[in-house]
Amino acid sequence: MSRFRFTVAYDGTAYAGWQIQPRQVAIQQVLQKAFCDLTGESIKVHGSGRTDAGVHAAGQVIHVDACFSVPPVAYVRALNVRLPRDIRILSCAQVDDSFHARKSALSKEYRYFIYQADIMLPHLRLYRTHVHKKLDTEAMQQALAILEGTHDFAAFSANPDREVETTIRTIFEATLREEGQDIILSLRGNGFLYKMVRSIAGWLIRVGQGDAKFADTQSILDSRVRTAKVPTAAPEGLFLWKVHY
Repeated sequence: MSRFRFTVAYDGTAYAGWQIQPRQVAIQQVLQKAFCDLTGESIKVHGSGRTDAGVHAAGQVIHVDACFSVPPVAYVRALNVRLPRDIRILSCAQVDDSFHARKSALSKEYRYFIYQADIMLPHLRLYRTHVHKKLDTEAMQQALAILEGTHDFAAFSANPDREVETTIRTIFEATLREEGQDIILSLRGNGFLYKMVRSIAGWLIRVGQGDAKFADTQSILDSRVRTAKVPTAAPEGLFLWKVHY
């Protein structure tokens, strides 16, 4: 048995999320079936982290333990033949047995895409959150600057009562930029709480719309309590962009 690392991209629209769930189709389940169809064996797929229903990935990382007998590049082609078109294997490499897709990760990068226009282009509707008016990106950047660094992000977790060892996380890098009608929020951190990125995006949208003040960001962080002031942005705009090792 050898350990292999794969990079995977997927469109999460049709799936109940990453993790296998009863009576629903999950991305992990589809990948495991593809490995089984290819090898004739039951192979457990370990992901770098979970994504929710409707969330996408440009660079999810997985590892598997298997007895592969051909070069890794051959398994990229062989698996893609067996996968639906909304899930693609991008690369494969043999790694040391100590590598673990989740535990070995140093940081993860998420990107959230906001489309600001009166009319949403149909081909973008599954990959952007739509706002009808131009947002105040300067105020959004000021709010984002407060969130960068190490904080207790309980107020930006959709379910702060969910059992976790700690709600303290570090955001190493946080940027916001405009490209045409897109606003792209990028967050790279050592870990993220349940719906934390979507909560940050939801808060920034409120600030950009003038419904909240950027200066209130610190008091919300300090409260450590999730309230209706921080909405959870829609899943369509979110991508797991890259995992850093």
